[in-house]
Amino acid sequence: MNVLIVGGGGREHALAWRLSKSKKIKKLFCAPGNAGIAKLAKCLPVSAEDVAGIVNAARENEIDFAVIGPEVPLALGVVDALLDSGIKAFGPNKKCAQLEASKAFTKAFLIRHGIPTAKYMEFTDKDELLGAVGIFGFPMVLKADGLAAGKGVVIAETTEEAREAIEQMMGEKVFGAAGERVVVEEYLRGTEASVLCFVDEKTIVPMESAQDYKRIFDDDKGPNTGGMGSYSPSYLFDECLKKKVMSDILAPTLKGLQSDGLDFKGVLYAGLMITDEGPKVIEFNNRFGDPETQAVLPRLKTDLLEILLAVAENRLGDIDIKWSDDKAVCIVLASGGYPGNYRKGCVINGLDAVDCDVTVFHAGTEARGAEIVSTGGRVLGVTAVAATHEEAGKRAYDNVERIFFEGMQYRKDIGRI
Repeated sequence: MNVLIVGGGGREHALAWRLSKSKKIKKLFCAPGNAGIAKLAKCLPVSAEDVAGIVNAARENEIDFAVIGPEVPLALGVVDALLDSGIKAFGPNKKCAQLEASKAFTKAFLIRHGIPTAKYMEFTDKDELLGAVGIFGFPMVLKADGLAAGKGVVIAETTEEAREAIEQMMGEKVFGAAGERVVVEEYLRGTEASVLCFVDEKTIVPMESAQDYKRIFDDDKGPNTGGMGSYSPSYLFDECLKKKVMSDILAPTLKGLQSDGLDFKGVLYAGLMITDEGPKVIEFNNRFGDPETQAVLPRLKTDLLEILLAVAENRLGDIDIKWSDDKAVCIVLASGGYPGNYRKGCVINGLDAVDCDVTVFHAGTEARGAEIVSTGGRVLGVTAVAATHEEAGKRAYDNVERIFFEGMQYRKDIGRI
């Protein structure tokens, strides 16, 4: 069958890398792709956010199955449009995509179905929000309601920081329309973890656990990013916690989706805080996490295409998904200045020096003649797999040191206790 991957980041490269191993795929396409994906699939010059363009490209290339990577096309209804055109697709429809596209929608869903999460309030008026600074104490968690590329969350330590964040979100509109509504949450203390789940209308199946690192600097300092690295499995996820997450979070979520008439089919990403009171939901996403996917998929033994098709066809419960016991660590290499303004077009050197069994997933890259250059804030993800976290981390960092581009920055503490 002909398969189209929509997107062009590190997550999509990981999907292309894993899907390319399936014997059931005749031709693999990606829109728009990147320099790394181009070695595995035919890249089409169509933006992932151009819904009509994606549908037309799928028709022209006789696509049988489309796999949607990023959140924005899901929120724009690309799955609905593909299905309306008779093209099978993996990912939630526009109605279900609100679970990521609106934090207020998700918080209401969680509260309605008794799923553990932080207390919250939502605001659409800047002055009203300014008057509520410190309502749950400090640190104060402020979230732009809409999509903000993983950067729309501010944890303010003081009144001054909170007021500045409110002014940026609702006054200066640094996140555009995403900041027209702001959700304020109680600050949860604990350790963050995430679990990706395959979901259809009848079944929810967690993947192997992972943990990502949102802050730009070591020791979780600095502003939030889209993710600076990840490792799998999470140190936290013993059998007891797995059972607790299933009973308190995942099972009630599936029941809530069914109760609300949300015919969710795709990946549900549960961002969790493991508190003294048990796991609580920080956020839901509607797709494979980035960079968690780059650490999780290298441990998958079952044909990914078979799983994705089973989800799309509502027969997930019939698939036996198997995982390797190996550990994986992914280190993100980012442009200087990220997550703020950053330089593009930097030549990337050293890719040919990486060990053959270490995988470099391209995120923000493109080929210019014989050179590979940076085009995004997050540029590459270097993933190593080994028998232990320590060995996987050592091998990943050893290979990171062989790669260079001007301004390159990365965290030094990924996968370390």
